[in-house]
Amino acid sequence: MSDKLFSTRDEPLASEDLDVCRRVHEDLCSGLNIDRSSEAADRLGALIIELYRQGVHDESQLRLLAGGRGA
Repeated sequence: MSDKLFSTRDEPLASEDLDVCRRVHEDLCSGLNIDRSSEAADRLGALIIELYRQGVHDESQLRLLAGGRGA
């Protein structure tokens, strides 16, 4: 059995990581006219965090992959 109980995807995000995700989320919600308190915004936020956890840390790439336009 592995000594490591959690993968890096299970580690909590640092505040700097969350700042990146928040900026992308706010930009996309604004650009796509999504109410930030809606279920669509919640789904978008979950997608952005999942992409970030998978290694996409560049904000423009996150925007593009999460459904936005290139920066």
